[in-house]
Amino acid sequence: MDISPLRLASGRISFRAQDRARKAIDRALEIDPAILGTVFTNFDAARIEKDARSLDETGEKAGPLAGLLISIKDLFDEADIVTTAGSVILAEGTPARQDAEAVKRLKAAGAIACGRTTMSEFAYSGVGLNPHFGNPGNSCDRSRISGGSTSGGALSVALGIADIALGTDTGGSVRIPAALNGLTGFKPTQHAVPLDGAFPLSQTYDSIGPLAHSISICAAVHAVVSASAPQAAPGRTPRIGVLRGPLLEGLDDQVGRDFEKALSRLSEHGFEIAEVDFPGLEGFGEVNRIIVASEAHVIHESRLDGLEQVGDPRVLRRIRAAESFATDEEANARARRARAISEFAALAAEFGAFAAPTVPTVAPLIADVETDFDRLNGLMLRNPSAINFLDGCAATIPMQGDQQLASGLMLFAGAGTDWQVLQLAERAEPILRS
Repeated sequence: MDISPLRLASGRISFRAQDRARKAIDRALEIDPAILGTVFTNFDAARIEKDARSLDETGEKAGPLAGLLISIKDLFDEADIVTTAGSVILAEGTPARQDAEAVKRLKAAGAIACGRTTMSEFAYSGVGLNPHFGNPGNSCDRSRISGGSTSGGALSVALGIADIALGTDTGGSVRIPAALNGLTGFKPTQHAVPLDGAFPLSQTYDSIGPLAHSISICAAVHAVVSASAPQAAPGRTPRIGVLRGPLLEGLDDQVGRDFEKALSRLSEHGFEIAEVDFPGLEGFGEVNRIIVASEAHVIHESRLDGLEQVGDPRVLRRIRAAESFATDEEANARARRARAISEFAALAAEFGAFAAPTVPTVAPLIADVETDFDRLNGLMLRNPSAINFLDGCAATIPMQGDQQLASGLMLFAGAGTDWQVLQLAERAEPILRS
């Protein structure tokens, strides 16, 4: 399906909603219920059919996303549904009174909510493991991780149930599962999409973005949830920077080969590739850890005792890390981040975007992650979280060609350049898929 942002600006895309809903439901019913239960916390076929029928009957299908099925990560409020944020401690809570702002905008544009998807507890890991709901596995190899925290969302699209997954990205939670499952994904500038009605992890880093089979669909969704319009693409040859240093360290053999080939293909098609140093990334992982853990601790402080009994101990350990920070550590971390954002903005003015592998390796085995969580979770988060540190925006597109396991190319730039990055990604995507 080709839904370009330029088509979105000039016209509308319409489908008979009931036909698409029935197809999604039939596809879900073909899947082993045990597997489906690791993808969705709630999949209400009757509700999906009812919403599709209402859309067709009222003529609202003229919206720009009319009839498209969109799965909702279970940290977004939907009216009359309990938001669990992947945690049993919230499962008995009060149903939401209204939709989250992003969900409201998507429905107003004609999208149909297609189930609530599983996630890492409180969105606080990049691997997707969840002791309450399980792990849906990777669409390329079920023995491997889906990536997180938008784990179920990625599988809802990869398995052909939803057209789009609505996710959040605090340190890579849209881009990691997209890259590991051969999908596209987009993390916008942090303030571009309202966070109202989304259960928070870190108010400083949280952002809302889509996963889909193509960047053009991601762009169409971003236009709706950000209430923004595509800008004219620059006519000059795109100049792409490759940051030497941590983002290129420790790549596995496949990702290293895929990245070299991707840069070569882009160069052959008119992209100018230039390596560049950027010392501002030094220590970014520790800065992220301090700020996110500090904010998460404030959010969850009142339920920490309960989480000791029923929470994911890996997530709880990350939240409680804030209790060991020195008094001035958070303030110092924020100051370091502010300097890096300023330095990156100056560098970014010289480039159309920057490129890096989205994730340094293909999806690890679930068994390996369970025994070596801290190291592998950190590895999955490393590259994408650098862009959150820099307050940038980023897209991921598949770069694995016809290989069995997926890998992703990440194109990123500074805050406010969302449409520039989307347009470059849309230009690069067919080059890497050919």
